[in-house]
Amino acid sequence: MAECCTTEPKNKKPQHDHDGHDHSHDIADKTRLQLFLPALISGALLAVGLLMDYWLKPDWFQGPARIVLYTLAYLPVGLSVLGEAVRSIRFRDFFSEFLLMSVATLGAFAIGEYPEGVAVMLFYAVGEIFQTLAVQRARTNISKLLDQRPDEVLLMDGDRQIPTKAETVQPGAIILVRPGDKLALDGELLSDKASLNTAALTGESVPQSFSKGEKVLAGMINLNTPARVKVTAAYEDSKLSRILELVQDASSQKAPTELFISKMAKVYTPIVFGLAVAIIILPYFFVADYDFRDWLYRALIFLVISCPCALVISIPLGYFGGIGAASRNGILVKGGNFLDILAKVKTIVTDKTGTMTEGVFQVRETKLQQGFDEKSLLLAVDAVERNSTHPVATAIHHYVGDGDPTLKVTDSEEIPGHGIHATVNGKEYLVGNYKLLKRFNIDYSEPDGNAAQTLIAVAEDGRYAGYIAISDKIKEDAAAAVSALKTLGVKTVMLSGDKQSVVTEVARELGIDNAFGELLPEDKVERFRDIKAQDGTVAFVGDGVNDAPVVALSDAGIAMGGLGSDATIETADVVIQDDKPSKLPMAVRIGRKTKQIVWQNIGLALAVKAAVLVLGAGGIATMWEAVFADVGVALLAILNAVRIQRMRF
Repeated sequence: MAECCTTEPKNKKPQHDHDGHDHSHDIADKTRLQLFLPALISGALLAVGLLMDYWLKPDWFQGPARIVLYTLAYLPVGLSVLGEAVRSIRFRDFFSEFLLMSVATLGAFAIGEYPEGVAVMLFYAVGEIFQTLAVQRARTNISKLLDQRPDEVLLMDGDRQIPTKAETVQPGAIILVRPGDKLALDGELLSDKASLNTAALTGESVPQSFSKGEKVLAGMINLNTPARVKVTAAYEDSKLSRILELVQDASSQKAPTELFISKMAKVYTPIVFGLAVAIIILPYFFVADYDFRDWLYRALIFLVISCPCALVISIPLGYFGGIGAASRNGILVKGGNFLDILAKVKTIVTDKTGTMTEGVFQVRETKLQQGFDEKSLLLAVDAVERNSTHPVATAIHHYVGDGDPTLKVTDSEEIPGHGIHATVNGKEYLVGNYKLLKRFNIDYSEPDGNAAQTLIAVAEDGRYAGYIAISDKIKEDAAAAVSALKTLGVKTVMLSGDKQSVVTEVARELGIDNAFGELLPEDKVERFRDIKAQDGTVAFVGDGVNDAPVVALSDAGIAMGGLGSDATIETADVVIQDDKPSKLPMAVRIGRKTKQIVWQNIGLALAVKAAVLVLGAGGIATMWEAVFADVGVALLAILNAVRIQRMRF
């Protein structure tokens, strides 16, 4: 039963205890009949014993016969617990729940309360099995949600289709994905078009269209025509594999409440052991008709009630359930501690481009000074931006077209927060914002208007050449997300390197409380520090990479673009896998509901245990009440914890 009181997910490597022996045997690998068989045997024998004791009452069922029957009833459920108790003592853990239950039940046998001794161990064992099933369900729900990849793929060899184990397919191979099939591997689409369901990765079952050359990921379902895909990553290196691993490892990031309960249990159990001994000894000096057997029985009840399993199991399970609920909705949360942060977050600071806007720029206008040829200048600008992955560079490239391969770029220098300084075929170019021109002492007159557009200033050989006006599109659900956050009492702030007029206009359309533009990376850090000093718990939403300094300062770094950036998955604390801002208020609601359920369980367990502890010490409660206070409350807490996985947010 040792595995039952842990919610740690299984890792690839076996878990070892103090002696180095492998104890990773997971009882969830057994069938339910195998799990419950010892309890069924004990229950049947206990029922026979009770029938003999209270109804049939045969003369022969006395003395040794009675002891033998109840001992046989005790052993199927008690042996494993006794073994764990011995092991815990061997490793100097003198106050484990296994030792506690062993002492309580063997003590009941010592004073002749055989049925109650068997019943306590039986109900404890049944409770442990249900706890294990609940934990395993939380694990498998996440695994099934994320990891539904087929074992085989159709490997293309010319026109031949060869069924092949997905694990053996190497990057560079070409596979065929038929309509209705699920991709087993990450790859690049070779077919002209494909419509794919991305629910396994994003939580959204809305079909998405992909074009030739675009990246497609394991877990996506092909909806229409057969599609050819060039594999770009091995099975174990796919995006889905990494997400699954991160979610399964999330329980290692303990929430403060979990850490507190774990520490409290280590102190709480020895104290109760001491109180149980005091219940036996102290009345001898103060009670006139002291009966050792009576006070020992009370102490044993006290020990049964004191088992902290309801807290130790239900609280981590609550957080694991919250992580699972978030995953089902396309939100990857890397630990219970981040659910706690989401629950108490007061302010969400957001980037603009790619977070609240689509990040898909289009050139709207070019305005050049007299004496400059538009075509040649744009070709030079495109050459300067050729190696940049910034959305602005992509927009310019799309606008210019194929570019001029004869243009040679040298001495290229990217200046953070400003732009690029480079030489193209011997001519010096500056491409960026107007602060870049100011830095190089270029005379210019910044144009009026274009408040909602990003202006890319261009200078050639020390002369201001003009600007390229580029605009972005606000995401459809961004305004609704900001409104929902306000309803939850969460303030929103936007920080961007874009010009202030653009940032202000976007913030106005979305209803964001404060917006600051024209910020260099170091300016963002300073501004974020000011916000954090004023507002307390603050989360930052961005790409998780470009804004790394701000992410490091935030209580929780939330990344948009889980499908697009491997680095994002690795660095962020929370990943919105479908890029939708509407998932931000959902993440806050999941965090708050998780914390609410956790504290409900703490309150329930402590209140019931405290009441029955007092009754047990006073001789009012029996072993049966003690069983309810331990196993019954644990089961109620577990049922309360797992319900979060069924909730809609």
